Amino acid sequence: MNTVVENFFLDKAANRHLDWLESEAIHIMREVAAECSNPALLFSGGKDSVVMLRLAEKAFRPGKFPFPLVHIDTGHNFEEVITFRDKRAAELGERLIVGSVEDSIKRGTVRLRNPQTDSRNAAQAVTLLETIAEYKFDACIGGARRDEEKARAKERIFSFRDEFGQWNPKAQRPELWDLYNTRVHPGENMRVFPISNWTELDVWQYIAREKLELPPIYFAHQRQVIPRNGLLVPLTDLTPAREGEIVETREVRFRTVGDISCTCPVASDAATVEAIIAETAVTQITERGATRMDDQTSEASMEKRKKEGYF
Repeated sequence: MNTVVENFFLDKAANRHLDWLESEAIHIMREVAAECSNPALLFSGGKDSVVMLRLAEKAFRPGKFPFPLVHIDTGHNFEEVITFRDKRAAELGERLIVGSVEDSIKRGTVRLRNPQTDSRNAAQAVTLLETIAEYKFDACIGGARRDEEKARAKERIFSFRDEFGQWNPKAQRPELWDLYNTRVHPGENMRVFPISNWTELDVWQYIAREKLELPPIYFAHQRQVIPRNGLLVPLTDLTPAREGEIVETREVRFRTVGDISCTCPVASDAATVEAIIAETAVTQITERGATRMDDQTSEASMEKRKKEGYF
């Protein structure tokens, strides 16, 4: 079989796989809209939430989304991502609600030893719960995937949270035959993950197929970084070099985006979606394992945060 024919059948197989994942995700989104009285779609401007927006478009256009977009802003996000977030929300004409960790700090509900420099990543849980309470959301749709991290791997698609916003991994609801129990009492809510069964490679292949725009930091660029504990820490006011550390200018890209204080790029020359797909297909380290300092404090870091109300 010649190369052209082989590529034809490989492309068809990949598209069938993406079609199945897309269909499942759209079904889950429509289930949320039908069963939940006041849902919201979490949108950070990152690649997974960009995919979620496209799925929402396919699920509900030409009408308006049956939910607002919500972002929990730490105040320490990459400027390129926030600019893209605002631009994309405006293009869609959808309402964007921004919960601010800075406001939680001013209210005293979040306390950090040094509010100007300490990581605010874990503090997002408090602001998220306050935003849910303020707007009385009974479901928050997010772009988390099971391949990202061990705690997320054992979470249901419809993840029940109690009246304190907490997740109990030992008290999850069964999801047999794609039937979901969405019933909650006042004060309780659901976190819903339509792309839970997707992998990082699936996400990038879908981005390529749908020709989705992303923040530029996902692609290879020159950046000053500090090699530290096997990671490349970006040189910023929030993450300065420590005594004795060497600052290098390297070609890097971000596999995931989050709070500047805990998100690192990886060395890469992949400047196009096609090059990133080729790179992702052979990588052996998960995106969070390769880029997130907060997940390296202990093996249970993510599960502990999720039990406290994290995404």
